[in-house]
Amino acid sequence: MKMKKSKETKQKIAKDMTLAEAVARYPKTIPVFMKYGMHCIGCPMAMQETIEEGATVHGIDIKKMLKDLNESIK
Repeated sequence: MKMKKSKETKQKIAKDMTLAEAVARYPKTIPVFMKYGMHCIGCPMAMQETIEEGATVHGIDIKKMLKDLNESIK
């Protein structure tokens, strides 16, 4: 059972992933980031900034955005 949970965790987008990591693993997330006004997916900060940090800077509801991001990769 632990293995299954671990595998699911790897497939889920989490707030502590960098923007670049999320986009590289899941290109289908790009339109979601754009919808939320996070057009910085290609900028140097995307390599270091977590999704949560980006959401905070842009005043975005992280829970709602994460839900939409994870829906986009199903």
